Amino acid sequence: MANKEATVAELTEHFRQSSAIVLTEYRGLSVAQLKKLRRGIQADATYAVVKNTLTRIAAKEAGIDAFDGLLVGPSALAFIHGDAVTVAKSLRDFAKENPQLVIKGGYFDGAPISPEEVMQLANLETREVLLAKLAGAFKASLYGAAYMFNAPLAQAVRTVDALREKQESAG
Repeated sequence: MANKEATVAELTEHFRQSSAIVLTEYRGLSVAQLKKLRRGIQADATYAVVKNTLTRIAAKEAGIDAFDGLLVGPSALAFIHGDAVTVAKSLRDFAKENPQLVIKGGYFDGAPISPEEVMQLANLETREVLLAKLAGAFKASLYGAAYMFNAPLAQAVRTVDALREKQESAG
């Protein structure tokens, strides 16, 4: 009994500390395949095979009802503590290669999400790509601003040069 309570407490803590969670069914996957999946997402998530009853209790204790009705069959959860987009991409790509992995639903930004919404998340660009694009846009804006500030100055210099040349030729 104490072991079950410890497991529930640990799961509850995972639920509370995760920025997002993806529920999967892994029926038919080998231990080696599960190990490969874990390695693929370990930088941003913890992938745990869970007992449905204990997971239901832990989710309820954490105030999450996103998985009500979905906890049937062999279940595993990806508790995401890093970039949710990266994990969603990894799960999507792994499921393409291993159709036994079924994405059943998720929890993101305080709300339940469907398997289709997990796929939409996977189709977004990663945080690093978005930051790089943003940095590129800022850089382009700065170049544009620098050009705009220099243009009147350059024109003023050309005007002064033209006036000076005109005065010298008249004098």
